[in-house]
Amino acid sequence: MKEGIHPNYREVLFVDLSNGFKFVTRSCVNTKETETFEGKEYPLFKLDTSSESHPFYTGTQKSVDNMGGRVERFRNRFGKTAAK
Repeated sequence: MKEGIHPNYREVLFVDLSNGFKFVTRSCVNTKETETFEGKEYPLFKLDTSSESHPFYTGTQKSVDNMGGRVERFRNRFGKTAAK
């Protein structure tokens, strides 16, 4: 391996700002802050959303078909012109 060309791959603490969920994984992300987690200090990266707060993964996402008939109105309005 060549010296000086590889990113700094290390353990990083990720924090979900919407619910405070924290997890440690390896990453090359650049960080300026550090935080102690489970007795060890890690570089800190703040996330807006993670799998713990994203509607798709938590099961709170609304289906596109349950949007008050908007999809059906779109299909009725534009479906005929697309078929021509």
